[in-house]
Amino acid sequence: MSGTEDPATRVLVVDDQELVREGICALLGIQPGIAVVGSAGDGAEAVETARARRPDVVLMDVRMPGVDGVEAAALLRRVLPACKVVMLTTFADDEYVARALRAGAVGYLLKNLPAAALAQAVRLAHAGVAQFDQSVTAGLTAGVPAPELLTPRETEVLRLICAGATNKEIAARLYLSEGTVKNHISRVLSRLGLRDRTQAALYARENGLL
Repeated sequence: MSGTEDPATRVLVVDDQELVREGICALLGIQPGIAVVGSAGDGAEAVETARARRPDVVLMDVRMPGVDGVEAAALLRRVLPACKVVMLTTFADDEYVARALRAGAVGYLLKNLPAAALAQAVRLAHAGVAQFDQSVTAGLTAGVPAPELLTPRETEVLRLICAGATNKEIAARLYLSEGTVKNHISRVLSRLGLRDRTQAALYARENGLL
């Protein structure tokens, strides 16, 4: 193995159903570039285990007894701000999506994902790209105000897209690299459930972001 290869993305799996939890761990454990560093059965245990194991990404169930996934995501955002939380659930519920985003989750996926797709979502989350199941994106954009979905920097990028600025022009205006601008645009499109820059511009106009 080459010493220049990227290190594996460290993942913590949180689910109150032991069989489901073990199954996800087993499936992710054989995916390239993924290292499962632990598991937990509820939100409180998730925070404690994350502090000890320092995962890059936490796959978090939503509904759990005691401290649920949304509460745990908010706690992790405070104690381990570099850790990315992706909700992994069976509930495509607008209210849960909105609460999860407000708590700091960077994605919301359903458990019917193939293992390879879930592994890719984990890698992308670690890289800072938000991931949302297609079945929740319509409710996502309708149920949460855009300022709560986007960071201030992402909102700036969206406004410049609306003004017709190219990636190079956005980079110069915001003192960023073009690569960073591309990453911001990818996150904006993913968070808002949009396909391209044209849709992004229309969304910004319709939602009073100009």
